[in-house]
Amino acid sequence: MRTLRLPSDPCSDLPRGVPDAAEANRSVLESAAVGCRPSPFPLGEIIDTPALPPASGDTPEATLAAFVARATADPAVLGLVLSGSQVHDGMPTVHSDHDLHVVLRDRDASPLSELDRFRSVHVDLVVITLAEFRRRGLPGDPAAFSRYSYVHARVLLDRLGGGIAAVLDRKRTLHPDEARTATAGYLDAYVNQTYRSLKSYRDGHDAMGHLDAAESVPYALEILFALHRRVRPYNKYLRWELQRRPLGDDRWSAGRLLPVLRPSWPTAIRTPSAPCSATSRGRAGRRAR
Repeated sequence: MRTLRLPSDPCSDLPRGVPDAAEANRSVLESAAVGCRPSPFPLGEIIDTPALPPASGDTPEATLAAFVARATADPAVLGLVLSGSQVHDGMPTVHSDHDLHVVLRDRDASPLSELDRFRSVHVDLVVITLAEFRRRGLPGDPAAFSRYSYVHARVLLDRLGGGIAAVLDRKRTLHPDEARTATAGYLDAYVNQTYRSLKSYRDGHDAMGHLDAAESVPYALEILFALHRRVRPYNKYLRWELQRRPLGDDRWSAGRLLPVLRPSWPTAIRTPSAPCSATSRGRAGRRAR
């Protein structure tokens, strides 16, 4: 946000023309007035002042509603997308905030661009352009890790006549080619990490073997969900996904799969789904006992 700073009397308490909202600059302005020193702001200088953060309401819902109204009034805002625990029924707690994506036509078109990554106890903002939003979370994007945040996301504002919703739909599931590529890559990583774990147990390095086995778990979950063209959920939502959107076979139900993850991993490696030989499974099993 750009503000015109008017000239000041060097012996005044504060320079005139200071926006009430520019609290961030207040200490600078006060120090300029001490001892009747000249103001550091020359005649007509245009300076940058930060955009106002979302006004905090009595509740997270009130804060969200006020910010949505503010963003909706900005013509440069093309879309608003809610994600996080608030879009997972039964998951929000008293500690939950509202994760909101603000999609802009262009970063220079709105002061809201300065609020990217703003966080408070009520709201967590991601402010991005439409071009950034289109590729965010997809393969090759630096924020590919954020893909799951869009799987159940809700559109609060769509000024593109369904265009924001269409971008979201592209992120919700894996394209067949994308799923095949992901499965192949993660399967290779899973087998490699499991093999490393078994070798460490074989050589008596139990702690290292346990660590290698633990690192194989994310790869196994990526494979499992990719085989169903699904985006692997964040661990927080794994039970939620398995219970509300089962993967089909009872072997992958929450009641069967989650207990496998709970014990020490030498035990978990012995399960038939692990891609290792009977001899290796037996060796890991003897050590587990």
